[in-house]
Amino acid sequence: MRPLRYVVCDVFTDRPLTGNQLAVFTDARDLDAALMQALAREMNYSESVFVLPAQAGGHARMRIFTPRQEIPFAGHPVLGTAFVVGEATQLGEVALETGAGLVPVRLEREGPRVIFGWMTQPVPRVVPFPQQAELLAALGVAGSELPVECYDNGIAHVYVSLPSREAVAAVRPDLARLAAVSAGGTNVFAGAGERWKTRMFAPAAGVSEDPATGSAAGPLALHLARHGRVPIGQTIQIEQGTELERPSVLYARLMGSLEEPTLEVGGSAVIVARGEFRLSRG
Repeated sequence: MRPLRYVVCDVFTDRPLTGNQLAVFTDARDLDAALMQALAREMNYSESVFVLPAQAGGHARMRIFTPRQEIPFAGHPVLGTAFVVGEATQLGEVALETGAGLVPVRLEREGPRVIFGWMTQPVPRVVPFPQQAELLAALGVAGSELPVECYDNGIAHVYVSLPSREAVAAVRPDLARLAAVSAGGTNVFAGAGERWKTRMFAPAAGVSEDPATGSAAGPLALHLARHGRVPIGQTIQIEQGTELERPSVLYARLMGSLEEPTLEVGGSAVIVARGEFRLSRG
């Protein structure tokens, strides 16, 4: 088998060795799903990406794997892959084909170097979450200041609002119970105005806690706007990953209206390593 080349990015940060780690396998044309899953398990990051030729009008197609399963969409894999594709092509906007549809990413540069990207995310469906009591018990929290709701943009995220940033930092979930209650991501958050703090747990997907969750940032902006915590059009700054010693910063905003929203999520990324797998025997 040919060498399988990959790039490692730290995403939603402008400093190496912080943010959320991502492996991007830049040419996955002859890999099957079983091998992609095995490579994602070997890397053991929250997600790994496998880049393929475009099929639906984008610049590239991508498949996203956690250590346990393939998922149709996730934010930090899209942003990190856009940085890798943008570096190779020098395009000002990269359109990536995901399992949740085409996701455009506008890239900002200093000279040839990409320094920031804004993705336009799929608009999530808001769906009921009937197991609120079980979820709160698994998190070890007494309640939520806003309704506990689930937003599905290709991956389902549930949101629990806590009274303070300190309360978010203090959460110690029972991960086995949480995995039994929520198949997607469980997000706890607190803040006001433009500044918010979040943590995201997805043990059912093999991610005990995520350092930066781009797929949850857009729905959080929608959740806050729906419940009157931020005005439409305001950019919020989301801090995540401190408890993992991987501090991350995400930006999100809801444009348009609640009836016809456009969700934009932005951040930086840095390429920190390049390597290859050699899987042939002998």
